[in-house]
Amino acid sequence: MNKILILSALIVIIISCVAESENKNLTYQNIIILSDMSSRIKNKPLKDISEIKKIVDFFKNNCVRPGKKIGDRSSISFLTFSNNRINSIDIDKIENLGKKQRFVNSTGEYQKSGLIKEIEKFKKEITLSYANTYNKGLDLISILMEKIENKSLIKISKYLSDGIDTTFVNYENHINIFTDGYLEYVNKKSNSQYYFGNTEIEKIRKVCKLNNMSVSEALDFKSILKLPAVTGAKNKFISLHILETHERDKNDKLQTYNHIKGLRDNEILEAVWRRWSVESGFKSLEWVKY
Repeated sequence: MNKILILSALIVIIISCVAESENKNLTYQNIIILSDMSSRIKNKPLKDISEIKKIVDFFKNNCVRPGKKIGDRSSISFLTFSNNRINSIDIDKIENLGKKQRFVNSTGEYQKSGLIKEIEKFKKEITLSYANTYNKGLDLISILMEKIENKSLIKISKYLSDGIDTTFVNYENHINIFTDGYLEYVNKKSNSQYYFGNTEIEKIRKVCKLNNMSVSEALDFKSILKLPAVTGAKNKFISLHILETHERDKNDKLQTYNHIKGLRDNEILEAVWRRWSVESGFKSLEWVKY
């Protein structure tokens, strides 16, 4: 009997000494800036750059937080629709924690090449891109989907384990698209699938007026007015942000519109983009007019 009691006591002691597993959930930001460098940049190009700098500052001060946060894995990238080059700052690529923090805080071997310098370089490259890049118009939807599927832009959540503890690393993917919302490109005759310009806007406006419908109702009424959905395995992990910088039917000086509220270009474009993003399975879409 005494042997049984002693054995039971030993088992209890051994179990109490084994470390309990601990699960952690950590979330980081993957911020992507994608710019449409068509004729729209001649309208208000400096407005794009100032807004992009706000996003970069958000990445630094709210995501990475030098001197205040340890072990961040956030990233920020900039690219254009017409160029395959990706400029990025990816904290996740530095695996060693000590090295990561020295880079983030620009200390040690990173005094002259750490986060501060990288952000300065990142901003300069964006300014140069706006000064030197121009195209007549591209099939933005097709290019967007190609970049999502074929480029290493989107991050998929993962888990890390040391055999006892498990850390779930979640990435929030945000694609910030700087465009005026119009989908106009030069090869419409050969492929009009994702073309959506003044003519297409006017068709929706006409249906709305004739049938006393809202834009959303018109899209339900005539599916031919919609953009065809493009499903992709990564779409559900992506939040789209359309940053609209120019309304063609608005007179900035007089602050007047050519069309009544509800049927303005910007409102129709937003409804079309939003319907497309929902049917394509994206996580969310935010339309920002500034």
